[in-house]
Amino acid sequence: MKKNKNFLNLNHYKLDVYQSARELRIECYKILSKIPDHEKFNIIDQIRRASTSVVLNITEGCSRKSQLERKRYFEIARGSVIELDSCFDIVMECNYIKIEELTKIGNLIKTAFILLSKMLKKD
Repeated sequence: MKKNKNFLNLNHYKLDVYQSARELRIECYKILSKIPDHEKFNIIDQIRRASTSVVLNITEGCSRKSQLERKRYFEIARGSVIELDSCFDIVMECNYIKIEELTKIGNLIKTAFILLSKMLKKD
């Protein structure tokens, strides 16, 4: 994965959970071209929003001082991971993409879910 090109050199950029979320978002964007154009304003946009939400909510959570606030953002991020799981279930159900082509995405979804669950148990 490419090195971050961000302006702030914050510690959360080095966290496994953040790196995992970034990789998940990148892979989601790559696979969108395989979904038919007529889904542009439906499942394609939903996958874009949910995958971006995972990254942004982890970032926001890491910036919070309060444990309660941090956990809330991590819960939202984990909810977006679950949403992605459902989106790809729909994609497979509609026969847009075969399950074999989604192995990497599936593994990234599982990893992000596990890492976020661990973040919620922390503190």
